[in-house]
Amino acid sequence: MSDAYYVTTPIYYVNADLHIGGAYTTLAADVLARYNRLKGKETMFLTGSDEHGQKIEQAAREQGISPKELADRIVAGFKEVWEFLEITNDDFIRTTDPRHEATVQAFFKLLIDKGDIYKGVYSGLYCVPCERYLKQSDLVEGNCPVCRRQPSTLDEENYFFRMSAYQDAIRRHYEENPDFVEPQSRRNEVLSRIRMGLEDVSVSRSTFTWGVPMPGDSKHIVWVWFDALINYISALGWPEDREKFDTFWPQAVHLVGKDIIWFHCVIWPCMLLAAGLTPPKKIFAHGWWTIDGKKISKSAGTVVYPRDVVEKYGLDQFRYFMLREIPFGADGDFSFKALTGRINSDLADDLGNLLSRTLAMVSKYFNNSVPEPADEAGAELREMASGLLAAIDAELEHLAFSRALDRIWELIRRCNKFIEDEKPWLLKKKGDTAKLGGVLYVLLESLRIVSWAIEPVMPASALEIRRQLGIPDEKGVLSELMTWGHLKPGTSINRGDSLFPKVEQ
Repeated sequence: MSDAYYVTTPIYYVNADLHIGGAYTTLAADVLARYNRLKGKETMFLTGSDEHGQKIEQAAREQGISPKELADRIVAGFKEVWEFLEITNDDFIRTTDPRHEATVQAFFKLLIDKGDIYKGVYSGLYCVPCERYLKQSDLVEGNCPVCRRQPSTLDEENYFFRMSAYQDAIRRHYEENPDFVEPQSRRNEVLSRIRMGLEDVSVSRSTFTWGVPMPGDSKHIVWVWFDALINYISALGWPEDREKFDTFWPQAVHLVGKDIIWFHCVIWPCMLLAAGLTPPKKIFAHGWWTIDGKKISKSAGTVVYPRDVVEKYGLDQFRYFMLREIPFGADGDFSFKALTGRINSDLADDLGNLLSRTLAMVSKYFNNSVPEPADEAGAELREMASGLLAAIDAELEHLAFSRALDRIWELIRRCNKFIEDEKPWLLKKKGDTAKLGGVLYVLLESLRIVSWAIEPVMPASALEIRRQLGIPDEKGVLSELMTWGHLKPGTSINRGDSLFPKVEQ
């Protein structure tokens, strides 16, 4: 297994503030980055902003400012949101960065020199809001299938990428790498379209100027999607920094929304194959969120912003809900009823209550000191806790965040049942101090292991659990930290306030 890991989000378009949809992808990437760092891997986590295109030029003109001024303002908001959500990205790439523009031009020139980019005329439909070319067959009631707006008609001389030449190569890549695109339903959808035949795609525009200038022809700028996709390698320093590129690119995992799979799962791999580069290791296309059953829409009032939720309910609570509520890959609905239900049930009743009642008994029966373990106590719980890391690994291999959290909560709920089964208060009454200590040690050590299991999703809560257990400074990699028996008898606990107070809707 490689010691490197590279995870990316889409770069977000600078046409609006980020709502929970954008936060969802970035939270997922953050969890993967945190998890792999804890496993000891050299990790690179990239997010960024997509700033070129006709739509941005038009919006800036309407506001009486330059496109770059508009982009700067929106990007500042993006970065503020990521900082507020404690996102741990290692880099933030902007398509207006000189390093990115240089890579785009180098990539474009490479394909020109190979003969895979040629001049032609595009006559057809184009959706300006989505910056995508459309066929008549793509339309839904005459509109773009994604944004539902009426497309424009273009008739302009452009440069084209000879994507049709890579149809067999991309098909073989899919067939030889069954986990290349997940979930399976998205893979099947894309592969079916590939088998229907690929056409060459226009990769330049000549009727506006806000974009990366095309090398060798100053009348053209690079099509915004061709430009944007290259961010994943420009952030790695390609083609100059081969050491960084060779370290991270073979382990690249792209997280994208299902609406942009054609660009990421077909056009991008074909571009890479044309340039003599391998496609990313995995592309995972997640579903869409709705708000109380309605499509997210600022104009319709069905939009939720992350800051509003976090300020009311808490950051870790928000992070947990977003990754637990629906399987990553499926569509899901955001509602405050569901959010408060998760907080009050999973977090307050299950985990918070387990910590509170366990520490209360340690305080009452052992004077705030971790008791000695006993071999005969809690064998099943020890086995569950010892196997938790392997269970999480198996789920996160396929980005099954909700199932990984399910595995953790199985242990938490089994701990709560263990209390009811063993009845420590009766052991105290009987004077069976050795077994009582053994029971409580099993619960404390299970909580310690749980704290590391939830660390990537709820870092503040995880640290607070360890603080209350008396071990806030525990360090190491997960394979060590989630091994049974690290909690030393005699450690002084520090009971604190309720970990997750219950909330009203």
